[in-house]
Amino acid sequence: MVQSIERTMKIIRVLISDEKPAWPISELADATGLPISTLHRFLDSMIQFGLVEQEPATKHYKPGYTWMEIGFILHEKLNLRAVARPFMEELANEVEESIFLNVPAGTDSMPIEKVESPLKIRIDENLGERIPLTIGAPSKMILAHAKAAEIAKVVSAQLPEQRQQAFVEQLAAAKQNGYAISYGEKTEGTMAVAAPVFGYGNQLVAALSINAPIFRVPEERLPQLIEKVKEKATAISARIGGA
Repeated sequence: MVQSIERTMKIIRVLISDEKPAWPISELADATGLPISTLHRFLDSMIQFGLVEQEPATKHYKPGYTWMEIGFILHEKLNLRAVARPFMEELANEVEESIFLNVPAGTDSMPIEKVESPLKIRIDENLGERIPLTIGAPSKMILAHAKAAEIAKVVSAQLPEQRQQAFVEQLAAAKQNGYAISYGEKTEGTMAVAAPVFGYGNQLVAALSINAPIFRVPEERLPQLIEKVKEKATAISARIGGA
């Protein structure tokens, strides 16, 4: 496995060098020190995943667009934290509760940034912790914007059958309303309200949430938290090229 990764990276480093826009396999073999038969095998696999492209006319090889896609995603995530942080700090000061930013992570969501409440009793979560997409307001907000087939797959895998229909309806309402709410789903005695953050192409990239002890959120306070989290999520989206 390690050898395969090393050979793959050796091929990619040659292809992305400034020496040529595209490489014939004979020269690629010379540059990498790999036998042509081995190169063919690796290149065929890499083409399947869009990591390498072969020009139809010359049969020369060049990097595929998957690398650009990966680069944009990584840049967006790194930039997202820097852009979101000031808005999260503002929100934490305004509502005096803990603020989290979660991103999709397969069938989970993952908090990548947080600003703690200034109050002594506050909600805390570990950054990088994976949380199932059916648990908590941020996760549900993310899942609500997934494709129908993905929603069905996640829901069927994570929830008992008798809860699935009501949960899917809850997701549809969350998407339409622009926010999701949860009570004690991950940690007893806590609640959260989350709003979506959109990037380029109006694609959801994260969920911004206010997390608080339930006793600090009486019914009359909830509309204010919803309005505040939606306002900041919209501001972050505007800064990163979203809606």
